[in-house]
Amino acid sequence: MMSEISQELTAAIASNPVPAPIEVSLVLATLSRTDELANFLVYLDGQSYRNFELIVVDQNDDGRLLPILAPYQTRIPIKHVRSAPGLSRARNVGLTHASGDVITFPDDDCWYDPDTLQTAINLLQQHPEWDGVTGAYNWPEGHLFDRRSGFLDRSNVWGRAISSTIFVRESVVKKVGKFDERLGVGSDSGFWSGEETDYLLRALENQCRICYQHQLLVNHPPVSLVNDANLAQRGYRYGRGLGYTLRKHRYPVWYVGYVLLRAGSGMVVSLAKFDIARAKYYGAVLRGRISGWLG
Repeated sequence: MMSEISQELTAAIASNPVPAPIEVSLVLATLSRTDELANFLVYLDGQSYRNFELIVVDQNDDGRLLPILAPYQTRIPIKHVRSAPGLSRARNVGLTHASGDVITFPDDDCWYDPDTLQTAINLLQQHPEWDGVTGAYNWPEGHLFDRRSGFLDRSNVWGRAISSTIFVRESVVKKVGKFDERLGVGSDSGFWSGEETDYLLRALENQCRICYQHQLLVNHPPVSLVNDANLAQRGYRYGRGLGYTLRKHRYPVWYVGYVLLRAGSGMVVSLAKFDIARAKYYGAVLRGRISGWLG
């Protein structure tokens, strides 16, 4: 009798297997920031989902992160590795150390709600046919990206994903490979943006199915256009990254024109408001987008 019950139980388990636990690898590249990283660790330690590892890719040339990481070494699986400066370069170093089933790329100044990782994992467990999910930034003012969920494609990827809201399966990384080190903050090329969009576009070209879910939120401080000497230079570099990405992935001229028009409109509106600093910024973004596309 016991043997029959055992056989029935074994058959039931085989037909309804318990999903294997999913490990998440968080590849976090950081440079210069300390208070922001300390804040991220506080919220990461408060996650309801605990099956994760943190790979801190340290681009500093000193030991400033050691006292920040030390209190968490017994609470969080942390791999502290070093890299030369460059965001994409650092993420590629981090990927070589990632062992998780799902990979994500948090910014060093973002932070998670207690259920952020659990929400991402739930979505991937409920939809095994998805290769990844993306979410939205949640600014303090409550700003989101696209409020409609749906699959990424070439036209909507720009407004449905940013680095720290990307959660992809290990299979995507195997297909896509490394980040393009010509793109991203700190790159030698001067193309200081577009690295995550390029990565996702390459995933789409490899037939990966990645779904944007607006309820998957990652908190981030607002990006303010501070009037300083480097504002226009940053805008130019970020614009070059976007322009280069458009050219690399062969976007049609009409779409490039639309992207240029948006930057030009920002400049005109700022001038109408007598906001000269912001107008210079948008003008630099416009010039950068043109330069990146031509380059």
